[in-house]
Formats: sequence, structure tokens, C-alpha cells
Amino acid sequence: MRGEPDRQETMLSLWTPEQRVPQDHPLRKIKTLADRELKRLSPVFDAMYSTTGRPSVPPERVLKALLLMALYSIRSERQLCEQLDYNLLFRWFLDMNQVEESFDATVFCKNRERLLEHEVGQLFFDAVVKTAQSGGLISVDHFTVDSTLIEAWASLKSFRRKDRSETDRDKDDPGNATVNFHGEKRSNETHQSTTDPESRLYRKRVRVRRRSFTMGAMR
Repeated sequence: MRGEPDRQETMLSLWTPEQRVPQDHPLRKIKTLADRELKRLSPVFDAMYSTTGRPSVPPERVLKALLLMALYSIRSERQLCEQLDYNLLFRWFLDMNQVEESFDATVFCKNRERLLEHEVGQLFFDAVVKTAQSGGLISVDHFTVDSTLIEAWASLKSFRRKDRSETDRDKDDPGNATVNFHGEKRSNETHQSTTDPESRLYRKRVRVRRRSFTMGAMR
């Protein structure tokens, strides 16, 4: 029998974020370690904040939010605040319930700057590293990563001649213009990206059965 989607919204829900996160999720162990170190920093937080005025974003949440940004490669505070509206895992990690509003990105940035100004962020991350070392979670092996090629925020369509002599672009849609550059000679001496001037053209040689080239933009 084919099932049909139930489009009627549930009026009452009897579950918590804690029940939704799997017991074997790796973020559970990280949360335990982070909460333990943040509890030790509580006297430092008390000395930073006044006893009067409007309550701030809890410093514990700010620091754990920065930890989420590092673990999940979140590019900005604004993107983090957006994900907190729908990402149940993140809300659980920050001890937020289902109906609690997300951070305001501007307020979050100000609170983050306050913590960094008092070097609390450094204290927290140093404590996390020390805990990982004592638990044998950090290896003494050394490795080197070649970072000579860094991806750029530029597409091949954004590369234009430095003398602006091109005429085959779509004037009706300058933001995402159709560009026919096939057969055209392009080099870093004659062309430059309009979205990321520091990016450079490169060629990566791939040898399978015959020699072929792929082009891209790198910084």
C-alpha cells in the first residue's frame, strides 16, 4: 500500500533535542569536554560581565558556537545564526530548546569580540587541547600540507581582458553573463578576474592515456 504524506501539523510535541541526537554521535564527546572546560572558566566570565544591565549571549554558547564553526567549516557568523534556526544538532550542542530564537548576527559578533579581547577564547581552546593531550587524542607525528594552490572565488567567466576590449558578453545579464572564450588565448598577463583580482589562471596536467589539460582559477 502506498503511503501518503501527512500534511497536518502536529499541535503538541513531546520530544527534546537530546532525544534526537544519536548516542554514538562524535559531537557528544566533544560537548562533554567543552562543557567541562567552560565550567572551569566560569569565574573568568563572572569577572568580565557586570551584575546589572541586559543579559548578553551566554559566553559559553559563543565559545561553543565558534567550535562548531571550526568543526563544520561554517564560513561566517551570519551563516551560523541562519543554521541555528533549523539545525537541531547545533541547537542541542549549544543547549538551546526548540522554540528559542537564534542569535542576532551583529550581537553575536560583538560578544565574540569581547571574549577575544579578554583572551578567553585562547584560554578555552588551550584547555581543550590540553585535555585532548592528556587523553591521548593528539598524535606527535608531524605532517606537512602543500598549500601553494588555494581555491579562488572566481570563475573563468569573470576573467576579462585588462584592456576591456571584449564585446561578446551578454549585456542583459552582466552578473552572470554568457561568455564564449573558447579558442581565445588567455594568460595572467592579459586577463584579470573582475570578482577576485588576486586570482590566477593555472593549468593542471593529468596523464591517463593521453595528455589533457583542465583550466581553472586559483589564487
